[in-house]
Amino acid sequence: MSLRPPGAHSGSAGLQSGLDVLHHEIAGEMASALGRAGRRVEETLARLRVLAADDQARPGLLRDAAEAVHAYFIQRELCGLRRHDAVIREYDIPRAVLARLGAK
Repeated sequence: MSLRPPGAHSGSAGLQSGLDVLHHEIAGEMASALGRAGRRVEETLARLRVLAADDQARPGLLRDAAEAVHAYFIQRELCGLRRHDAVIREYDIPRAVLARLGAK
C-alpha cells in the first residue's frame, strides 16, 4: 500500500510537481550560465593582468574584459543578485574595466 499526500487524487498534484521540476531545471541553467560568465571574467582579467600597461593589445583586452564583466553583472541580476560590490573586490576588477561597462 502506498501513502499519498492529501490532494493526490486531484489532477493538480501532477501539474505542480511538473512545475517544480521545470523551476528546478531553470534554476540549474541560470546557475550554469552564471558560472560560465564568471569563468569568462576570470579569464579576461587574467590575460589583462599579464599585459604591460603600454602594450598595443591592452585597449582591446580592456574592451573584452568590460564586456565579460558587464555580461556577468547582467547574469547576476537575472539571478536576483543586485549588489556587485563584493564581486568587484573578489575578482579585483580594475577601475579601467569598470569605467568601460556598457560602452560599445
